[in-house]
Amino acid sequence: MSTACLVMGTRGSPLALAQSRQIATALEAAHLGLRVEERVIRTTGDKLQSAPLPAIGGKGVFTLEIEQALLSGDIDFAVHSLKDLPPQSPPGLAIIAIPPRESASDVCILKSAIQNPQSEIPLPFLAHAARVGTSSLRRRAQLLYLRPDLRVENLRGNIDTRLRKLEEQQLDAIILAQAGLNRLGVLPVLAACLDEREFVPAPGQGALAIEARGGDARVAPLLSVLEDAATRAEITAERAAMRALNAGCSTPLGARAVVSKDGLQMWAVIVSPDGAQRVFVEANGAASDAAIIGEKIARQLIAQGGRELFGSLA
Repeated sequence: MSTACLVMGTRGSPLALAQSRQIATALEAAHLGLRVEERVIRTTGDKLQSAPLPAIGGKGVFTLEIEQALLSGDIDFAVHSLKDLPPQSPPGLAIIAIPPRESASDVCILKSAIQNPQSEIPLPFLAHAARVGTSSLRRRAQLLYLRPDLRVENLRGNIDTRLRKLEEQQLDAIILAQAGLNRLGVLPVLAACLDEREFVPAPGQGALAIEARGGDARVAPLLSVLEDAATRAEITAERAAMRALNAGCSTPLGARAVVSKDGLQMWAVIVSPDGAQRVFVEANGAASDAAIIGEKIARQLIAQGGRELFGSLA
């Protein structure tokens, strides 16, 4: 195959396709004459839509089949939601580029506004004993920590499906990633963006990973033009903490690193699945020390008993 064509692997959900096509368009714009061919690959997570994520295995459920296609040479590169990737790349593969990050925040989509919200309590826009849908153990745990009165129910599917189930299942609210809504151009009328320190995002949330075979001298230079240094530093710190904790995308760990002119600031939280216990830590330093900061955060969480809160789920 000539360098004028690259085969891109992607999941087939509307969000995955929107993200991948955005990357394909950017690559074709950056390299005159390049054509990107799209190949949709169904993953385990796509095939088992009704099962809770922890029940089907948290690590690699949205990426394994795509990475197998990379290793076999069926595709040249893949585009992933970075939060779906296990913290360690399989042998032979590497994240070649991480484009600029979208919003990392979670957002609460409401079916209807409540009258006279109680501003003195967390998440005041949710009524007492509200029914909230989410497939994420991290989101469930943080919801229950902030509001033990809430009834949190399992909710899976793509964004359109979840928005539809908000009505069909008579839920009061659902929690989604702001980045996905932005990329699809979905603007719910009743939505509350959640504070990233009070409701800590998943490691890697809002970022995309462009993955290819390591050392591929033909493909890597074409992909690397989309690299964003600040986002790479943030992701490096967040994934370093995940690795040190042996955490996956279905463990109740939140981690957020932010690069600014002052360096890199990071905070992280582990909450027990029932929301009863919470460990929150933070650290800062130079962006060039991103991995060191992430590992420091993990040590602080472990020292305060955080690993015990999800050890059997990692």
